[in-house]
Amino acid sequence: MTEQTKITEITETVAFGDLYISPLNPRTIVTDEETAALAENIRIAGLIHNLAGFRDDTAEGVGIVAGGRRYRALALLQDDSRFHNIPVKIAPDLATAQLWASSENAQRLDLKPAEEIRSFGAMKERGMKVVEIAVAYGITEKHVYRRMALAGLQNEILDALQAEEINLSQAAAFTISGDLKLSLEVLEQVKARQEGWNAMTDYQIKQALKPTSVDAEGDRRAKFVGLEAYKKAGGRIGGDLFSDKTTLDDPEILEEVFLAKLTEAAEAHRVENGLKWVRVFEDDYLDYDYPKSNGFGRIYPTEEPLSEEDQTRFDALEELSYGDELDDAQETEFALLEKKAEGFWTDEQKAISGAVVHVGHGGKVCVLAGLIAADDCAEAIAAEIMAPNMHQQTSVKKSPISEALNRDLHCMQTGARQNALIDDPKLALHLLAFQISNQMGYRTAFGLTKTTVSNVPSTETGFVLDKHLTTAINAADKPTSAEAFAAFRKRGDKKIMEILHNYLVAQLSIDDPDLGEMIDTLTKKNTRDTFTPTAENFF
Repeated sequence: MTEQTKITEITETVAFGDLYISPLNPRTIVTDEETAALAENIRIAGLIHNLAGFRDDTAEGVGIVAGGRRYRALALLQDDSRFHNIPVKIAPDLATAQLWASSENAQRLDLKPAEEIRSFGAMKERGMKVVEIAVAYGITEKHVYRRMALAGLQNEILDALQAEEINLSQAAAFTISGDLKLSLEVLEQVKARQEGWNAMTDYQIKQALKPTSVDAEGDRRAKFVGLEAYKKAGGRIGGDLFSDKTTLDDPEILEEVFLAKLTEAAEAHRVENGLKWVRVFEDDYLDYDYPKSNGFGRIYPTEEPLSEEDQTRFDALEELSYGDELDDAQETEFALLEKKAEGFWTDEQKAISGAVVHVGHGGKVCVLAGLIAADDCAEAIAAEIMAPNMHQQTSVKKSPISEALNRDLHCMQTGARQNALIDDPKLALHLLAFQISNQMGYRTAFGLTKTTVSNVPSTETGFVLDKHLTTAINAADKPTSAEAFAAFRKRGDKKIMEILHNYLVAQLSIDDPDLGEMIDTLTKKNTRDTFTPTAENFF
């Protein structure tokens, strides 16, 4: 058959029961979901394109050489009399049938993304629902929503996408901006930098469009304030439609609302606890020497060991907290027990002391209590509320001894401390557990350092670790103090040894094959207990 050969074709109406899929039809793999979606499309819109068939002398009926998906969809519609008889374009000979079978699939072109965006947007404006658009195109509603989210982009951006001057993810980055002039300026930058290493990433595009916006999920101030309070103050909300990311586009308003709410929370804490004063700290982390560097004395709560019943309950709730399994009531109960374990402040202590209130990285209020202002230190010492030898503030004078002698004295002090601790292995293990579980923040008690031992693959599908190996404590929120260590020891030997064991195991990183094999044998390691291969995590 040449290019000039004119194909003689006729269209016949054939009973569906007389049709079958011809061996010439190249489409052999079709999912049930695809077939069902196409059937619904045909039920609503009708059979827009005829099937193509061929009468083979070796079989009865008409074999469908092109339109196999439509044939399978029609099979699901035989409860509808409209589809009992089907128009079929009949090939006059085998060569034509073979040509039709191969060319229809080869020549079919899907709409380009920009064409889909404009088409879906226009259909929505005409009143069509998302489900109707999805049925009409034989695609998922999610796909329609994602394309329609781009329908509001400026024509210039869609034109650039159509011309392949930018890609789809770059176009999606422009959805966060409502500034037409700025968007077009950034578009020109993107087009000019499309080649090689200098190409603008989606993140860079968003930064160029909104350089000062704040991530609602990642910013501690936004978490603390909440979107409603921010919007009530006149703050504008933006966002990334494709990562479900919300941005706060007025950082000045956010800061203003943040400080107002933090000041209110600090004053409420002062009144509730009967403190003499309270101070607001704007940053997210208080350095460990904040009290000393700001001239404060320190006092500590009066210790009251937990009862055996309370300790058992505390341990049970703490176990649940590792896997985020606490409900609201248990969260409240756990917080009360934690507070009880830390001790209590007497009325005399509260009447002369103050606190510094700040918001931590997670957006929660943190309080550094037990601070004595410099002007009140003498009174606190006289009332025996604060020990003078530990907390009096003195001016710093130049040491009369040499630096070398100072180092030697430090070594002597360290050696004496080690000498005393050698007879108390329990205390040493408690202190090691305190450090290794990140309870000391960025400081250490031993000359040992931790590294981050990777134990989770890039995709967590089919991979499950023991919850004790996935619990992390934010070091930045755990400043070191004798008070914190005293509270830590109240958990008891059993619980502390469990913490030490869990965190030591999380540090396991054996690089010697023979030793690793020995440990695997002793522990009866079975990788399939942790890892189940799937198409996503393996291929």
